[in-house]
Amino acid sequence: MRTRYLLCIYLVLILAATGCKKEPEPVQEETLPKKPVVVAEEAAPEQAPTEEPLREKPTLEEPVRDKAPTRQRLVPDEAASDEIEYFAVFMEGMKVGHAIQSRFVADGNVTTSEEVSITISRADIPITINMTETCIETTDGKPLGFEVAQDMSIMTMHVTGTVDEQGTVNITTTSMGAEQKSTLEWPNGAVMAEGLRLLTLEKGLKKGSAYTAKIFSPGILDALEAKIQVGTKQNVDLLGRVVALTEVTTTLNIPGSGEMVSINYVDENLRTQKNVMPVAGLQVEMVACAKEFALGENDVLELVDKMFVRSPEPLGNLASVKSITYHITATRETAKLTIPSNDNQKVQRLNNKVIVTVEPVSAPAGVNFPYTGSDQTILEATKPTRFLQSDQKEIIELARRAVGRTKDAGEAVKKIEAFVGNYIENKSLSVGYASAAEVAASRQGDCSEFAVLTAAMCRAVGIPAQVVVGVAYVDDFAGLQGFGGHAWTQAYVGGKWVGLDAAFKGTGRGGYDAGHIALASGGGEPADFLNMASILGQFKIEKVTISRR
Repeated sequence: MRTRYLLCIYLVLILAATGCKKEPEPVQEETLPKKPVVVAEEAAPEQAPTEEPLREKPTLEEPVRDKAPTRQRLVPDEAASDEIEYFAVFMEGMKVGHAIQSRFVADGNVTTSEEVSITISRADIPITINMTETCIETTDGKPLGFEVAQDMSIMTMHVTGTVDEQGTVNITTTSMGAEQKSTLEWPNGAVMAEGLRLLTLEKGLKKGSAYTAKIFSPGILDALEAKIQVGTKQNVDLLGRVVALTEVTTTLNIPGSGEMVSINYVDENLRTQKNVMPVAGLQVEMVACAKEFALGENDVLELVDKMFVRSPEPLGNLASVKSITYHITATRETAKLTIPSNDNQKVQRLNNKVIVTVEPVSAPAGVNFPYTGSDQTILEATKPTRFLQSDQKEIIELARRAVGRTKDAGEAVKKIEAFVGNYIENKSLSVGYASAAEVAASRQGDCSEFAVLTAAMCRAVGIPAQVVVGVAYVDDFAGLQGFGGHAWTQAYVGGKWVGLDAAFKGTGRGGYDAGHIALASGGGEPADFLNMASILGQFKIEKVTISRR
């Protein structure tokens, strides 16, 4: 799976900002674009410069394929084959960044990399995301290792992995100067960039042909099933160049979350020249172009208003609300709405509608912590992750300060919620998506930072907790009324998942309430939020029924 899928998840996460303040406040320093980072083209075969597709006279320069820049640490020192290709990244027709794809062959190994850098505006505050993914494989597609670098404002993370002969993946994650070691078993039959390239070469571009692949993404440390369909050859406009290209559609199956579809337009050598991928109701495109244009000036794209879901009526004082029933319909006939049920919301499907009833549960009294049960799903929610570093000294100390001497789990989670609501001083929209350790150190961020710190502190004292993403109602955010992307926390107390919202607590709203609709939950890992990326922007709320106390 290519970096763009992970990038789309982060795009959705950084738009989860409505719970931080009623009106966005300007930051003191503008977030500047960071140094670009590198990742794997899904099916980027070895390039043959002597063959070019037919085209009309271009109005822009041809894509430049030249020697690659400084390589990542896993890349060989001497490369026998060395090429690089540049792409401009567009959202909603506006240029927001660039991508650089490269492939090196040396000493019997193939190193495939993709770098993506984009800058968008969130309530007039710019945020830059830089990501690099590098895959190391043998020339016959056997996985050897990978590197991932993510830079999202204050959050920087570096992940390396090596695959041994037994198929064990040894992973090192570095963030805030601290290392986490972990292992996983290589998914049976999974391929990375070179393995997928070889499969694509084998299958060819015969119209109507279809095949499947299991694609491992170093960015989410997981493999996803992909269905690949070869379409027709057609003339495609590449920023003024009209080129005959073949359409290839890749559909990723996300268990429990529906599908993500990406359309590639490839030349006769199977080199991608254009990629189109809808995410959260927006159109994301990558188009091959000259280096100067790719790395040139970007447009300013404001996304907050594009991600808002209008409310059919004001919800009023949510503190007095017992439950709200939402009647939800898809904005497109092809959209698949996968909305989960949990202890706080019940979901019914009626013809082409989804009916969601949100009724928050309260934490029962008299439940001790830490959790001593044997449920493996619940136990998993007590462990540290890359983004919830509940085993770090700083997180543990904050959690102990928050809970004090209480032995009651329900009281403890409310204390943690209130503590985090006051602890984050700079409620800044300039932060992309930070880990709990980074939030603990910086004391800044938006609702996603409140959520990860709350979840990590709950886990630090043995209370199972997860990060939840979805939409939440606000009366006024940057002049908008309705539901915007939001993140909060749920903690497991006495057999129930109890909602916590430190971001809303910090603004005086009172915390979690019936104005929240959950779309996904997990341990703060990007892979947990694939459903959010595939469904946000794909639905509208036609009717609400409010039950007050």
